[in-house]
Amino acid sequence: MTDPGQDDGGVGWGRRMALAWALAVALLLAHNGYLWLVKGVVPDTDIMALLPVEQRDPVLQQAFTHMVDAAQQRLVVLVGADDWDHARAAADAYSSVLARQPALLQRTVQLSAQTQQDWLAPSQQMRLSLLTPAQQAALRQQTPKYWVDTALQQLYSPFSGPKLGAWQDDPFGLFNGWVLARAQETPVRPRDGYLFVEDQGRPYIVLLLNLRQPAFSMATQQALLPLLDQAGAAARQAVPTVELVSAGVVLHAGAGSAQASREMSTIGIGSLLGVILLMWLTFRSLRPIAMIVLSIGVGCLASFSLCWMIFGQVHLLTLVFGASLIGVAQDYGIYFLCSRVAADRALGSWQLLRRLMPGLALTLAAAVIGYIGLALTPFPGLRQMAVFSVLGLVFAWLTVVFWFPALLTAQTLKNSAFAGWFGRTRRHWPLLGMNRASAVAVLLFGIFAVAGMTRLTVNDDIRSLQTPPKALLADQIKLGKLLDAPTPVQFYLVRGASAEQVLQREEALKQRLEPLVAKHVISGYQAMSNWTPSIREQAANRALVTQALLAADGPLQALAAQLGEDAGWVAQMRSRALSAAASANGGHDLTPAAFLKSAASEPSRFLWLGEIEGAQGRVHASIVALRGLNNYGNLPLLKQAAGELEGVSWVDKVSEISSVLGHYRQYMGWVLLGAYAAIFLLLFTRYRSTAWRVLTPPAVASIATLAMLGLLGQPLQLFHVLALMLILGLGVDYGIFLQEQSMQRDRFAWLTVGLSAASALLSFGLLALSATPPLHAFGFTMLIGIAVVWLVAPCFSQDSQQEKEEQHANKS
Repeated sequence: MTDPGQDDGGVGWGRRMALAWALAVALLLAHNGYLWLVKGVVPDTDIMALLPVEQRDPVLQQAFTHMVDAAQQRLVVLVGADDWDHARAAADAYSSVLARQPALLQRTVQLSAQTQQDWLAPSQQMRLSLLTPAQQAALRQQTPKYWVDTALQQLYSPFSGPKLGAWQDDPFGLFNGWVLARAQETPVRPRDGYLFVEDQGRPYIVLLLNLRQPAFSMATQQALLPLLDQAGAAARQAVPTVELVSAGVVLHAGAGSAQASREMSTIGIGSLLGVILLMWLTFRSLRPIAMIVLSIGVGCLASFSLCWMIFGQVHLLTLVFGASLIGVAQDYGIYFLCSRVAADRALGSWQLLRRLMPGLALTLAAAVIGYIGLALTPFPGLRQMAVFSVLGLVFAWLTVVFWFPALLTAQTLKNSAFAGWFGRTRRHWPLLGMNRASAVAVLLFGIFAVAGMTRLTVNDDIRSLQTPPKALLADQIKLGKLLDAPTPVQFYLVRGASAEQVLQREEALKQRLEPLVAKHVISGYQAMSNWTPSIREQAANRALVTQALLAADGPLQALAAQLGEDAGWVAQMRSRALSAAASANGGHDLTPAAFLKSAASEPSRFLWLGEIEGAQGRVHASIVALRGLNNYGNLPLLKQAAGELEGVSWVDKVSEISSVLGHYRQYMGWVLLGAYAAIFLLLFTRYRSTAWRVLTPPAVASIATLAMLGLLGQPLQLFHVLALMLILGLGVDYGIFLQEQSMQRDRFAWLTVGLSAASALLSFGLLALSATPPLHAFGFTMLIGIAVVWLVAPCFSQDSQQEKEEQHANKS
């Protein structure tokens, strides 16, 4: 149907463009369907992928991924009771429920007498090659009498500790001592086929479980969490006083998903209903809502498809930031809809579009300038966000231009009483000018801004963005203390040209860590060289034992005299020991490759990376993990321990990720200032001396928001700055709408500004109610900023003065 007053050429051209655009959107929809349904794409969640390539260390990245992959699929449950029998009964009840879902969970450790023997078999064959630092010192310093007394105690004392093998194989207890040192790397002990840990006489059975499904999968969480609740109920039914302590990434992910679902059903549905009600009151039709959603949907489809083609991957943070384009993209549709309501019915929709094109083009150009600033930074993550946002805005804008005139005729929308009332409210806004009231207002705002900005602090710590449930956090802390488990986010990365060189560098690092263990900076460390020393170290150990204990006039000879044995016995004992040394010298040294094939390596496999691809070619690498790191104030001491050790680097992922967030915040701050300057130059080309009227409201709103954060004691974070970028984009749109009204003498801009601001407050401002810190920070900033822009924009409008003069003339 042709609008009255619309030329046939415009209709024909418009229909052709609408059909062409429909074809383009169909292709985008098909490509998105292929990506999500056929290819099964998953957004990238690795925050280090946002770093510049030259700043990323591939070996370090693989080490961190290795640590995280090992941790995120693990679930640990402690079943505690007053005595061992009750703990066993509760653990059996708990495990019987979990056994119903073998495809979901797997017990990682199944103990038996044979399993425990298999653990020590490879090491026992190489017993002369394995010594602790304390044993090495004793062999160099102690007298033969000390070793004779030690051997006799091992033989006769029932309290000399566990016996591993025959006394004749280890008369001086060296292998026993080495095994005891390895056992001290964890307080967990085997008993009756279980692993357990004890705290003040209270036994806790340790259930080590491994997820067979991805921990971050919603399906996994929905299946696992009820199963754990059922297992807990079964354990409490068996032993009412049982204590259950659980920890695992999947539990935190599940809690986050549940919280997100609750917030979606409250904040999300509430804001959606608010926007629908607002649009209904304004247009008395659901068609405008569907049209705006359509334009935003096309923008999102296009940005995802094209970004995937350009980058080969889309980061999750890009999608989160890209969601902010909804707040800007809706302005184009609202601007056209409000203009259609206010325009003369004799004016066709395509003619109306031509009249609105300068303002529409300017709003798009201003938004694109702001986002292009991100593309000029050295961070690939920000460049991807910029491309995603620009594409989304352009395609949403093109949807408005090509489809809205075809979908709306002059008779489709009617002016409502609400729209008329809201348009009249603008006359109540004061106009800032050269008068006393304006000077007082500026002075008060200046005092407020200075008071708040001087109190503003900065906090980029990634831990401030996490608020796990208190029960989960308490369980995590207690389990960490009971198991003395290593942290997966602070460790040493050791590299070398060969496995042997890596082990030697580990041993050099451990010499520096021993004093820190003695000072209780850490409780210990885990390293592959604890289990498989370097070949050089193994040879040195064998030579040391041979020289200190097996010499002709050494402790072995004195021990024979004490026992009344003859020379034949001495020769037999010496031959028994030297045969193991000869076997090792014959090329059978204990190596990481051989050790990793044994059952004993299961808890330590995450420490060995082996041969991997690095920036300079293939290298060997390993991880030295730390236990008992409870005071983050000691991190500089640990970093210093790796200083000047070739091939050894200290890794603190918490600090590194926090540093990335800090860099992003700083760059976004500079980009924001650059965007203000660039947009002002753009506005100056059309508005000349009145361009400042468009840009001042978002600037005032940003300053007010920062001051409010300072006064409330909320430190500045990346998500506050991201919101300030959106406030700039929306605020400039409001200023352009008002300024275009003053130039064209139309009376629809204030309604456009009101609808856009109210929608933004409902869509983003309500996020301030979120319990998730990043969403709260973003929403709180938007709540203050958009409210301030909405309130002050008419005060800077040139048209306000003209309206007052017209009203005065009408009264006269």
